Amino acid sequence: MAARKSPAQERERPREHASGNDQVHTWTLVTSQALDTAWRVVKGSVTLAVSLLAAILCYFRRLHLHLGHRLKWWIGYLQRRFKRNLSVEAEVDLLSYCAREWKGETPHAKLMRKAYEELFWRRHIKCVRQVRRDNYDALRSVLFQIFSRGLAFPSWMKEKDIVKLPEKLLFSQGCNWIQQYSFGPEKYTGSNVFGKLRKCVELLKTQWTEFSGIKDYHKRGSMCNILFSDALLECKLYEALKFIMLYQVTEVYEQMKTKKVIPSLFRLLFTRETSSDPLSFMMNHLNSVGDTCGLEQIDMFILGYSLEVKIKVFRLFKFNSRDFEVCYPEESLREWPEISLLTENDRHYHIPVF
Repeated sequence: MAARKSPAQERERPREHASGNDQVHTWTLVTSQALDTAWRVVKGSVTLAVSLLAAILCYFRRLHLHLGHRLKWWIGYLQRRFKRNLSVEAEVDLLSYCAREWKGETPHAKLMRKAYEELFWRRHIKCVRQVRRDNYDALRSVLFQIFSRGLAFPSWMKEKDIVKLPEKLLFSQGCNWIQQYSFGPEKYTGSNVFGKLRKCVELLKTQWTEFSGIKDYHKRGSMCNILFSDALLECKLYEALKFIMLYQVTEVYEQMKTKKVIPSLFRLLFTRETSSDPLSFMMNHLNSVGDTCGLEQIDMFILGYSLEVKIKVFRLFKFNSRDFEVCYPEESLREWPEISLLTENDRHYHIPVF
């Protein structure tokens, strides 16, 4: 039979139990305090990290916005700096260009939008090259396409040294009035005319020969971008084209005086009081080209005839009429290359891209 515990032993048991509870409570309290301290440390660290991360994100956001604004400014600056001199711009979507230029609901704006849609859907013109709006833009639009396509010299230019044409007009045909020729804004250059014309025509011959000899389309395009961003060279080329037109008018006029058959467009030219002969044509029309006005329709005929190209012009303001599409000249003597232009007003021209 087990021995019965004494009263003293019975009293010790509650004390031991109470002591154990105190230890458990103490450990619980210590653990709770440790966990609370650790939580506060972690919470503070997390809060600090989040705050730091937010500050970093805010900094980078501001930096991104700042750099974005600076980059946008530099892009705009570079575009203005280098595109400013580019007289024939890169291709843009035809309908996008139309939507940007003709937003209104006026009858004219609606007519222009329909004309552009006609070009896009039925004439298969998908893009357009904008040409700088000045009084050379018709000449620029034609010459750019001649060079970019690498077209060959006109047949008559192959038979003659066009560099000598200024002297030929003076010495062979007695056209001393050519000293009154104007180079765009330059009204009069006197005896310097022949030297300046010779340099202009020589530049045209050199550039035309170079472009026509390049078989790679992309290389011709790169060279066109360089050439048509040099305003000084451009003006010389356009003045050479003007002189070529004047030379052809003079040649045909001499043929007319000998009763030879001449193209109908020249008969129309010489029936006008302001262009009854080469001198009046030069003084009243050609000298103003590049200065106060561009080419008129009759001038476009002469340009096409002189360069032996058929210039097809889409006159958008004449949409839904027989004059919407015209050719200069109407009757080409041979299978001349075709060059296309579009105009909204018969004053300024752009280049359609099929």
